[in-house]
Amino acid sequence: MALSLFFCSAISTSAQNPAIQVDLKQEIAPMRPVWAWFGYDEPNYTYMKDGQKLLTELAQLSPVPVYVRTHSLLVTGDGKAALKWGSTNAYTEDANGQPIYNWAIVDSIFDSYVKRGMKPLAQIGFMPQALSTHPEPYRHYWKPGDPYTDIITGWAYPPKDYNKWRELVYQWVKHSVERYGQKEVESWYWEVWNEPNGHYWKGTQEEFLKLYDYAADGLKRALPTAKIGGINIAGTRGKGATEWTNNFIKHCISGTNYATGKKGSPVDAILFHAKGQPKLVDGSVRMDMSAQLNDIKTGFAITAAYPETKDLPIIIGESDPEGCAACGMATNPENAYRNGTMYSSYTAATFARKYLLADLAKINFLGAVSWSFEFEDQPWFYGFRDLATNGVDKPVLNVFRMFGMMSGKRVMAQSNRMYALADVLKSSVHGPTSDIGALATSDQKTAAVMVWNYHDDDKPGPMETVNLEIAHVPAHKATLRIYVIDKENSNSYEAWKKMGSPQKPSSQQIAALEKAGKLKCLVTRKVKTVDAKVSLPITLERQAVALVKLDW
Repeated sequence: MALSLFFCSAISTSAQNPAIQVDLKQEIAPMRPVWAWFGYDEPNYTYMKDGQKLLTELAQLSPVPVYVRTHSLLVTGDGKAALKWGSTNAYTEDANGQPIYNWAIVDSIFDSYVKRGMKPLAQIGFMPQALSTHPEPYRHYWKPGDPYTDIITGWAYPPKDYNKWRELVYQWVKHSVERYGQKEVESWYWEVWNEPNGHYWKGTQEEFLKLYDYAADGLKRALPTAKIGGINIAGTRGKGATEWTNNFIKHCISGTNYATGKKGSPVDAILFHAKGQPKLVDGSVRMDMSAQLNDIKTGFAITAAYPETKDLPIIIGESDPEGCAACGMATNPENAYRNGTMYSSYTAATFARKYLLADLAKINFLGAVSWSFEFEDQPWFYGFRDLATNGVDKPVLNVFRMFGMMSGKRVMAQSNRMYALADVLKSSVHGPTSDIGALATSDQKTAAVMVWNYHDDDKPGPMETVNLEIAHVPAHKATLRIYVIDKENSNSYEAWKKMGSPQKPSSQQIAALEKAGKLKCLVTRKVKTVDAKVSLPITLERQAVALVKLDW
């Protein structure tokens, strides 16, 4: 009953006094850390100074291992980073066409994860130059503002020799087991390629299935217990994408395996992508989460439709407000949401709905990869979709710090100002009032409630006081902590603007920005329960997020 109430809590446009009721006894499901997954295009940022710093922070904010996904792990090149480019030189050939394997750069990437307790979501791609059917041109030099298709070069083509492709995967996985141990590699997930229905694949659907089969065969030969999945489709809700995904699943269930000639192909997880669609309306940004959530709804439904896949782990391989992390707001003004609190409040409001969609679909939702990391040696607050700029955390990273403090079971949370899921799927949050919602958890000695005040339009809105009631607190006394992300708190961007937006900040300014970028606790005090309840007002500006934490 609690679950249906939660799903049906609809917006009342006349509700001027926001109220949220949390019941710690009405459990919904385990609080799975689906948020603890991150990814990025440029693998070589991993071992650079700010990449190392951010990885440490991501590992520290999560009570469970964080999974990391990156492109271009098999691309040929010198290992130097560039926008939407990366290389490891893992595979080359000698004058006689014999393979030369070099794992040095791949190892430095995976070492960075493993030593922090993180796990690779290891992407088998893209095509080494020596294996590509179209090896020239190979290296691209894309920059923001250039056509996206400029990135499509020799790395995006099928292999000229599928047996060599299979052997490359076998050697990589075998090397990984030797370096990290069988148990460690068994805890990873592997995947083949990225968005084969989009710009990343210059072959046919049949050639992609063949690519997958040969890769999976090489992986399973090296480690039969390794976990592999696909298809990481782009635009999941679209007709072409659903056809690709259904064909992939049918192939894995009953198709003829291109590599072995047997029935079916290994699949241990289903992966797909989900993206929103911000745009400019009268010169200001308007977000649109309906596109992203409908991608997720579609992916969940496809997976649930087959008895063979309905219980498989689902990983949303990229789950973001839009599609191009390296397209800054100077060239793409619709992306101006990224530096401030609009990104953080959007993240809170969308992740809560991802849980709701998973509950409705009754699927095994394992993770949602936020395709956002950092961009090394770029202008300060350029408006990339990243978690930090020049080593300084942006407001959105603090939402993940909040998620890291939520554990145990998700419990019932009702708000008279939270838009109904059906309405958000239809038209996002464009109405006259903002979306004031909550996500709540309860554990043995602690409870947490995330509250947000979100609207799609990047325009000022009224400060609102939310009356929060937490029922069935199993203690007479508790320690209350309230963390807030808004213009004045947990916000390095506003601090930077107050400094005059320096592009060459002093060491003292950088230290101040680093401090401003951390999650700020505004309240720490003891509270007494009354009839096993804690009631308190929470005042939130538009686009703010708060975490209310009780410990007893």
